[in-house]
Amino acid sequence: MTPALDLLKKVRAEHRIHSYEHDPKAVSYGLEAAEKLNLNPAQVFKTLLVSSEKGELLVAVVPVAGSLDLKALAQAAAVKKVDMADPQAAQRVTGYLLGGISPLGQKKRLRTFIDNRAQDFDTLYVSAGRRGLEVELSAAVLAQLTTASFAAIGRD
Repeated sequence: MTPALDLLKKVRAEHRIHSYEHDPKAVSYGLEAAEKLNLNPAQVFKTLLVSSEKGELLVAVVPVAGSLDLKALAQAAAVKKVDMADPQAAQRVTGYLLGGISPLGQKKRLRTFIDNRAQDFDTLYVSAGRRGLEVELSAAVLAQLTTASFAAIGRD
């Protein structure tokens, strides 16, 4: 179990767990998950951490098939500028290893933003807190449990 799955179980949120054999040589953890689980990459989301000009860490959840629009995220978060967070800081604050960072069950509650396209699907897939482990849930449940805002923060 991971903190993400513990949280889902604790609040009795509807979800399904999917696992696959992670390849340490995989270039993109998210695309690997989509490929190995035979999922639409547009429905699989990655969790990224960014840092604002004031040092505030923010969580961005965007489709693995695209990338994060840093300017759009800064606008959504009402900050001047954001850059990708230091990987060590991301791991320390979330309690997860890179490639397995889940938006759920992080050690510290951070402001979270989910790309609007998550709402296009009945369910989406995010990391369950470990490489090779994904959790399927609705965008509404994810937003509720992370107190996230939806915004157009992804790019194709």
